Amino acid sequence: MCFNLFVLRAVTPIKQTKIIIFVDKFALLSEKAYFYSLKNLSIMAKRLAIIEKDEWLLPVEGELNYRHKLYTDKLADIEASSGSLVDFANGYHYFGFQRDERNKGWWFREWLPAAESVHLFGEFNGWDRESLPLFKNSETGVWSIFLSDREYHLAHGMLYKILVKGANGTHERIPAWVTRAVQDDETKNFTAQFWNPSEPFDWKGDAFRLNRESGLFIYECHVGMAQEKLGVGTYLEFAEKVLPRIKEAGYNAIQIMGIAEHPYYGSYGYHVANFFAASSRFGTPEELKELVRKAHEMDIAVIMDIVHAHYVKNFSEGINELDGSPNLYSKAGEAGNQPHWDSKIFDYGKREVAHFLLSNVKYWIEEFHIDGYRFDGVTLMLYHHHGYTEFGEREKYFDESVNRDAITYLRLANRLVHDLRSDAVTIAEDVSGMPGIASPVEDGGLGFDYRLAMGVPDFWIKMLKEVPDEKWNVWDIWNVLQNRGNDTGTIAYCESHDQAMQGDQTIAFRLLGTAMYDSMQTTSQNPIVDRGMALHKMIRLVTASIGGQGYLNFMGNEFGHPEWIDFPRLGNNWSYHYARRQWSLVDDKGLRYHALGEFDKALLKMLRKYNQLGQGYAWNQAMYDGDQVMVYNHGSVVYVVNWNPTRSVPNYIIPVPEAGKYRIILSTDEERFGGFERNELDSEFFSFSRKDADGVVRHYMEIYNVARTATVYKKVEE
Repeated sequence: MCFNLFVLRAVTPIKQTKIIIFVDKFALLSEKAYFYSLKNLSIMAKRLAIIEKDEWLLPVEGELNYRHKLYTDKLADIEASSGSLVDFANGYHYFGFQRDERNKGWWFREWLPAAESVHLFGEFNGWDRESLPLFKNSETGVWSIFLSDREYHLAHGMLYKILVKGANGTHERIPAWVTRAVQDDETKNFTAQFWNPSEPFDWKGDAFRLNRESGLFIYECHVGMAQEKLGVGTYLEFAEKVLPRIKEAGYNAIQIMGIAEHPYYGSYGYHVANFFAASSRFGTPEELKELVRKAHEMDIAVIMDIVHAHYVKNFSEGINELDGSPNLYSKAGEAGNQPHWDSKIFDYGKREVAHFLLSNVKYWIEEFHIDGYRFDGVTLMLYHHHGYTEFGEREKYFDESVNRDAITYLRLANRLVHDLRSDAVTIAEDVSGMPGIASPVEDGGLGFDYRLAMGVPDFWIKMLKEVPDEKWNVWDIWNVLQNRGNDTGTIAYCESHDQAMQGDQTIAFRLLGTAMYDSMQTTSQNPIVDRGMALHKMIRLVTASIGGQGYLNFMGNEFGHPEWIDFPRLGNNWSYHYARRQWSLVDDKGLRYHALGEFDKALLKMLRKYNQLGQGYAWNQAMYDGDQVMVYNHGSVVYVVNWNPTRSVPNYIIPVPEAGKYRIILSTDEERFGGFERNELDSEFFSFSRKDADGVVRHYMEIYNVARTATVYKKVEE
């Protein structure tokens, strides 16, 4: 086994960093043969911590060690060339327009190695496509031009493009590093915009730091559809009207979608064209900063949905074939395509691509004070088959289908985020269950703080679609929600934003059906609504209380928003009717939507007050599968969940963790939450002890176990 390493260094200053062209070539028989030759190879002097914690990984120790070595070697090379990973990620300080005060003008730079010629043109030169040619550094592939203030007046807001001649012809393009792109109202075409406000944004001493001690409660949201009016919402409208709702509801973080510029509004923001540009359809960059600043004033963290799994194929708006070649940011041929999403995949092994993406990670944190990221499509990144297979077998995580370059990139990205901000949050959207996804990089993991428990929404969909609730198995519910490693940070959620899209259904829609349109008045009597509301609350309580160290809810789902999401398109005559949130429904105390919203507030308040998400696994006190009853606890807080639709049992005996007096602190059946309040909420429950058949003395409590109700008890501290 041998390998050849060729390093070509062509250094160009980027303020505090450098561009390094780095070429790796491994002379190996085949990827598969190499994997098996490494199976029992011990590369590392010290065993990785993830293997120490999980003996299941011992047979693939060689592969894990090799992956870790790829990361440490890449990091060492970056540090040798740039001083640090943080300095390496400074591309946005070099590319695009950069002010040169000494020479009184502006530099413009773009990496386009395969281009034959590049010209800059715009309002500052009368849109002359030939008068401003860029010059190429043949070693780095970077084209540049200097525009002096004496000759050219670059005013804030001016529009511009670049003209690139390459193997695919001559085309007007938007630069990859553009920080602002705007859409023409008539033509719908996007154009780059020179953005240089006269005064920098005033952060007013913003020094927000996220405190996750009592758990992470995330409100997933989309600025454009957050308003009730027909139209696209703005950053300022969101800050003024929606943030106070989120604060009042008890969430301590927002996960904000669709921020990076994307040409098609209906893509939810997941087909990104301009990675450094905040979407102009919602407002200006300064208005997004104002949103972030106001969130921080409310002690709400801002987590950005970052899309580094792929990029839009659109030729005129994005980075696809920007230099005329098919493999600038992607690999050539089918390896650069994502057929399932009709998009392009990044070549994570190419140094300049990693530089682009890592600079993007740093950019949003530094420039917009973003508090972390939810990395979209991590499964797509991790595997050459993009996750379109069944997982579970160990070999599926360690065979030749795994994209090692993507693993190395994600480790670098997580390391960078936490080097920049120790309190920052990173969340992986990975459905595969890749071992070590939420383990520290130094332990051999990928470095995410959390993974999304993507199997949980799938489980609830299956239950609601296929199993009558009188047959729900409590062990199935318990096992799915507890299916995580001791040291694996997990964000639990009941339903994804995709379920709210037209063509699918939210939990509320599945439970309530058309009754959600005409039977949600508090004065109406409808058994479908009674059942739907009860299960809606119970599913949320159980998922949040035992599913992980964090909990996520998509905007409006907490109160059972009755409409699906359908962005404006030709098929609906470009209507905004379904691309909004009807807050008036939850505000109306005469509607049951209000009761669902109030329950969500009370649930989060209880979970935070008693630090339920910060106590690890719930303790299984009893699973009475015949009765469909779950009893579990976090510390002195005891949960009794009775899924049975009809069987309310007086004098029901349950185990409790400690002797003492207990009171009800929350019930899904409370009248204020649209229930029937069949339990007296001010009752006191005294434990008693008895010796069980195994000779162990245990504590018990006698309760009225109400059907289709979850009740939470707390030991009273004397």
